Amino acid sequence: MILLTHGDREYLREPGETLETDLGVLDIPAETTPDDVLTTHLGEEFRVRHLRGPDLFNHFERTGAPMLPRDVGLVIGETGLSRTDRVLDAGTGTGVLASYMGQVGADVLTYERNPEFAEVARRNMDLAGVSETVEVRTGNLTQEIGELSTFDVLTLDTEDAPEVVADADEVLVSGGFLAVYSPFIETTREVVELARETLSDVRAIETIQRELDIDERGTRPSTGPVGHSGYLVFARNS
Repeated sequence: MILLTHGDREYLREPGETLETDLGVLDIPAETTPDDVLTTHLGEEFRVRHLRGPDLFNHFERTGAPMLPRDVGLVIGETGLSRTDRVLDAGTGTGVLASYMGQVGADVLTYERNPEFAEVARRNMDLAGVSETVEVRTGNLTQEIGELSTFDVLTLDTEDAPEVVADADEVLVSGGFLAVYSPFIETTREVVELARETLSDVRAIETIQRELDIDERGTRPSTGPVGHSGYLVFARNS
């Protein structure tokens, strides 16, 4: 799958397909590659792009509110996620976090309790090109965690995260990281209290981001709504 762009317009298509818009008909060659420039029969140019994380966030099939790219970035940065890591994830949802981690090169096992959501996530992993390294498993991690071997990173975006955190030290390698996302302060507090019992370097943050207004008058933070998205807890196994 490739992304075709013209200004702020974006279209997903397979090489060999035809795109029909008010800008003209575009026959997409089978050998199309990123950075190619294709022209419709009306002379309008489309640029070909490879699908990267933010593109996937915008074009994934949704099953709910996915984790924002800025929060994904914090998870990857704070855990030092790399291509040599094995990741255990729960609360797949749309699969944004799992796909980002897969594109980094990590091997990811992600759990989704809802079978329909899991099937959507599998299609999204195909779109992201990471289906060989990201396994979407339908099931409840709290019921299977005792049967799993150790992982380098444990990421959670699920309402039963506290139950998993209680066993985090059993599934994480020494020095492995826990990252938990939650929209609620109450869950965040419970996760922190449980993590402190068995893990180290426990800390919680709120993620807020403000855009800048830049115009001819000057530059200042936007006076629009505060860009709160949620809470993240990080901890490390001894």
